[in-house]
Amino acid sequence: MQATWIRRCAHLSGSAANLGLAVALAGWMAIMPADAQTYPAKPIKMIVPYTPGSPVDVLARVVTQAASHELNQTIVLDNRPGAGTTIGTKAAAESAPDGYTIIIAATSFIIAASLYPKLDYDPIKSFAPVAMLAVAPQTLVIAPSLPARSIAEFVAYAKANPGKLNFGFGLGTLPQILGESFKVITGTNIASIPYKGGAQAVTDMLGGHIHMNFGTLATLLPLIQQDKVRALAVTTEKRAKDLPDIPTMAESGLPQLSLGFSAGVLVPAGTPMPIVEHLNLAFNAALKSPDLVGHLAKLGFEPQYWSARQYGDYLAEEMIRWPPIVKASGVQPE
Repeated sequence: MQATWIRRCAHLSGSAANLGLAVALAGWMAIMPADAQTYPAKPIKMIVPYTPGSPVDVLARVVTQAASHELNQTIVLDNRPGAGTTIGTKAAAESAPDGYTIIIAATSFIIAASLYPKLDYDPIKSFAPVAMLAVAPQTLVIAPSLPARSIAEFVAYAKANPGKLNFGFGLGTLPQILGESFKVITGTNIASIPYKGGAQAVTDMLGGHIHMNFGTLATLLPLIQQDKVRALAVTTEKRAKDLPDIPTMAESGLPQLSLGFSAGVLVPAGTPMPIVEHLNLAFNAALKSPDLVGHLAKLGFEPQYWSARQYGDYLAEEMIRWPPIVKASGVQPE
């Protein structure tokens, strides 16, 4: 599958991006100039394959509000979580390639391609990239009731109490891969508790039912600041600006877990190029808004201003990088 993706990338050039934009060129030839000029003439639906209140949902809401202003048209969010984000992703893949259905795709989009070999859609051929939105660190947090205050102390405590701790995660997401990888690398026996979405795992953690969680700062930073959860490490190469006292995974002796979060916008393959480029310009303009930049910073997201081609190249590289990580984690599709 990775080889197929690279072959598709190799023959695209100019502003044509990867992930199906070769198909989009045919749509470009067919579209009338007036149609491109009047787009969007009605509200746009963004499918969010995550639960309401999850980090990706929060990101989608704040970005689409600004992008709606740039497009002079409403973007309506449609939450369709479940099955490791594949339910919503399939719905997007089957939508008309007319620019009126878009999807926010986070790291789970890549993970699903490795985790579910028999998807009802082709993650390579079914979509065209529009724009990268943001990146963010993942943060390992534990319940403040535990005595550990560092990765080393937490690992020692987990080994002294095998099977007595657990961690929660959204099924088929980056936190699941990180958590299972953590267990494999450290040799700890920590029970895995899957949820439909990561927000539910955080809620149960606050209720004392979950001991360990990985998540974005968008969700966890306020809880860390209120001492409701305890941060042990971040997955970025450098320490997070908002958590200067919290070491990185590499500093904590686990460089294998230096894996961050990313999210961007895709459209169904075959969407005309003028529409793809119009959306790219709108989202990039929105991301450069001082108000949105400040809002994203408070949520722990760092905006990215990429062309559709750059985002496609990034996804192509991720499609190669993630399969061995998923395999090493031992995660199996539910």
